[in-house]
Amino acid sequence: MNQAKSRDTEIFKGIALFTPGGDLIYCIDPGKQGRWHLHLCAGLQEILNLLEPPHFLVPCYTATIDRWLDPQTQQVQTYAEAYPLVLRYQALLNAVFQTDVVWQAAPVAEGLCDAILLNTYRATFPQLWEENDLVVRFERSQPESLSRQHPQTPYVLHLFVAGHSATTERILQSLRQVLEQFHYPYTLKVIDVTKHPEQAEIDQVSATPTLVKVSPKPMRRLVGDLDNVERLLQMLNSPEV
Repeated sequence: MNQAKSRDTEIFKGIALFTPGGDLIYCIDPGKQGRWHLHLCAGLQEILNLLEPPHFLVPCYTATIDRWLDPQTQQVQTYAEAYPLVLRYQALLNAVFQTDVVWQAAPVAEGLCDAILLNTYRATFPQLWEENDLVVRFERSQPESLSRQHPQTPYVLHLFVAGHSATTERILQSLRQVLEQFHYPYTLKVIDVTKHPEQAEIDQVSATPTLVKVSPKPMRRLVGDLDNVERLLQMLNSPEV
């Protein structure tokens, strides 16, 4: 009986979310039921007194660990991966999750963790670039205010541009402000058509800038005027199928 209980405590899924300054908020979910990313963003917003939840940290500043029981060997197996921006924190990750494993580098799609895009957040979230010596375990018993966020599935967006320029940076800033203002959780991938024309062909993009809503379905495209808030919201709020 005691042995089974001990084994159960070894089986969990853990998610860690870092800030650019190196602070950490994480959770351990033995039931592997929770969708924790939005809650961790809300936790950082509450703790650091941010004006908005920092959804842009996901996935670029994320690490995950999964421990499960192999039904054939009855041994606990572990897989841990971290995005390149936080892979250097392996020792800290092993400490908070009480493991001793080598963390694998999570694959990053081209343009997903674009440095120019991430830097556009610095003026809005200066606290995230500071080092506060913060290591916080997020629990389900945290105050409900941490969970009052947009309930929908995060959007997957592709932004097609022709090179990285001042115009590209302006578009990124404008787009980010709209998404954050209306509390839309999202992942934004920036695709340079001069380097990846094949991706433009796959998504049927013939002009830049073009914003493509990949999911939730249906797929939608917005070409040209990305400063038009009404058109952008109409695209984002198109009914799911």
